[in-house]
Amino acid sequence: MSETAELAAFREETRSWLEANCPPEMRKPVRDEADVYWGGRRATFKNDAQKAWFEAAVEKGYTVPDWPKDYGGAGLSPAEAKILRQEMAAIGARPPLSSFGIWMLGPALLHFGTEGQKKHFLNQIARGEIRWCQGYSEPGSGSDLVSMQTFGEDKGDNWVVNGQKIWTSYADEADWIFCLVRTDKENKYQGITFMLFDMESDGVTTKPIKLISGNSPFCETFFDDVSVPKSYGEGIPAYVGEINRGWDVAKYLLGHEREMISGAGGGGYTSAIGAAMKRQNGELDPVLRADLAMFDVDALAYACMGEKFLDEVKVGKAHPAQPNMMKYAGTELNKRRHELMMTAGGSRALEWESEETGGGKAARNWLRTKANSIEGGTSEVMLNVISKRILELPGA
Repeated sequence: MSETAELAAFREETRSWLEANCPPEMRKPVRDEADVYWGGRRATFKNDAQKAWFEAAVEKGYTVPDWPKDYGGAGLSPAEAKILRQEMAAIGARPPLSSFGIWMLGPALLHFGTEGQKKHFLNQIARGEIRWCQGYSEPGSGSDLVSMQTFGEDKGDNWVVNGQKIWTSYADEADWIFCLVRTDKENKYQGITFMLFDMESDGVTTKPIKLISGNSPFCETFFDDVSVPKSYGEGIPAYVGEINRGWDVAKYLLGHEREMISGAGGGGYTSAIGAAMKRQNGELDPVLRADLAMFDVDALAYACMGEKFLDEVKVGKAHPAQPNMMKYAGTELNKRRHELMMTAGGSRALEWESEETGGGKAARNWLRTKANSIEGGTSEVMLNVISKRILELPGA
């Protein structure tokens, strides 16, 4: 189907803007953590190109292009946002800002937040002024998240929070946390509050968790008599949704977390790799070439499925359990991707520390993918949800 004249004009305008504002250095694949700009109080730019790209995107509203202009976005329609994604992908443009605030908290605030919360927090997120982490899992509460025990005692104008979270990605780098806290011990589901508070609050401490890859964004996070005010000003409560109804917000946000992990919307972790492997490793074994071709077909099909899903989300026709399907499929693709990269790399891919291999990047990334089938909901749980809610199979 051909584009309307308005969309065709927007595509040309977008191409021209990207050509003028996305530096060549920002059109190269991400090589290390410093290539990703997360924003926040302590953020620094790796180079002038990263800074220029970020600032141009903020001014245009393109860190969150489909958010309303009042909240720091560009107010793009779903069709316009899709064109922007396509044109950025066409030149290999990196995201100008990576943020759990954009991927997870932002959608929850847009859906459940007060007008005061939206204007206060969303604009800070869009401008990269605040970096968030997620306080969900606990040592005894992973897949069974509603069994969580972190407790906030009501003291009138504030809560006093005690407990522990685990697998808190980048907690040691974050400014604020969106956190599930039990505020009623008598009600398992309707006794949880979705709180927002500063990671520099007295009583908040973090401890990094080291993974088998040798690197890790994960932390343990401890709360010892942390005072959380119930409001940050007129119309800006410190909780999202209603007190004791945070599970509604948590479930909604989990869908967006699973989209993020799956790479829904195309490219990223699930992009085609056959041509890249040939360039890096020369002539490949015929069996390996066939496996790479099969992967590329599946990756392209997955990207198309992701675009279809995003389109359905925008018009309110997506199945509520679709993020589970996307998360499971994206997880399996990403694991296959790195298995193939290790196979193509041969013995060199097993190297762990040399500068030549980027400190064993291939091996470390391969090991890191083993967590994909656990984080954001285990693959077993995802398959159970798919079977019950999408395929409508009978229970055991």
